[in-house]
Amino acid sequence: MTMPTRSLGTTGPQVSALGLGCMGMSALYGDADRTESVATLHAALEAGVTLLDTGDFYGMGHNELLIGEALRTAPAARREQALVSVKFGALRDPDGAWSGYDGRPAAVKNFAAYSLQRLGTDHIDVYRIARLDPAVPVEETVGAIAELVEKGYVRHIGLSEVGAETIRRAAATAPISDLQIEYSLVSRGIEEEILPTTRELGIAVTAYGVLSRGLISGHFTPDRQLAANDFRAHSPRFQGDNLRHNLNLVEALRKIAEQKGVSVAQIAIAWVLSRGEDIVPLVGARTRQRLTESLGALDVTLDAADLAAIEEAVPAGAAAGERYPAAQMAHVER
Repeated sequence: MTMPTRSLGTTGPQVSALGLGCMGMSALYGDADRTESVATLHAALEAGVTLLDTGDFYGMGHNELLIGEALRTAPAARREQALVSVKFGALRDPDGAWSGYDGRPAAVKNFAAYSLQRLGTDHIDVYRIARLDPAVPVEETVGAIAELVEKGYVRHIGLSEVGAETIRRAAATAPISDLQIEYSLVSRGIEEEILPTTRELGIAVTAYGVLSRGLISGHFTPDRQLAANDFRAHSPRFQGDNLRHNLNLVEALRKIAEQKGVSVAQIAIAWVLSRGEDIVPLVGARTRQRLTESLGALDVTLDAADLAAIEEAVPAGAAAGERYPAAQMAHVER
């Protein structure tokens, strides 16, 4: 299979139609196997995946070091095709607690210097603050990234989890390639205002959480015990009645998937792919097995009848529970 490509907006690069979100290889989803993580990154590159997404705070730099190792040990041709997207700005303490975001220009350049060292590269392909720093105008943060672009340390400027007004202000400051934001069958909040804004401005969307952290993968069971260091143990959508309700949605989706002879995960990813050529889903596969399943979504074609059936099974707003605990939702623009 030849990997199809999509463009990261009018100012961004061509990337593979599916990107790989690497956070779970280092943090927030319980323990991960480093050897399998590197093997999965190599398998993704071999399959034609070009977009690798990370954050400098994923495992306090662990994820960037992991990607750097995978790129160093990959065949030269595969290494050269890789495009790395980095989020920065999240402040952590040694206990792993979150203490806000720093978007000051000096901090932007400091974060970038450390990321370049950990990744072992001379530039970052797409650079973005993970969440807006409420104490710093977005124009200042984006302006600092634009200076890094001028010096060759960054190729393209992205945004993450911001609303329509912030997108417009950022785009008036410097060219923006893409907005990274959660988008899936059960997280469709961007459709009302944010997605029309990005399309008006020629900005792509890199959609994370396309399987809602495994909730709609078809593999999550109601009796699954989550480790204390697994984000989902504290996520509203994975609690009590919310979980039972959400897994009922998955079972309705499973019936449609079985009729097409595909997995639940594949039909959920294919749905995101169907939403427009300007949307690039990020799949969070931590193993080669899950990666192979996710890549199978590229072979799934959804016709009008399929889309109508999916909409009936999982209508917009059907999920129970917020995407994040309340403290984290406070940093997300609506």
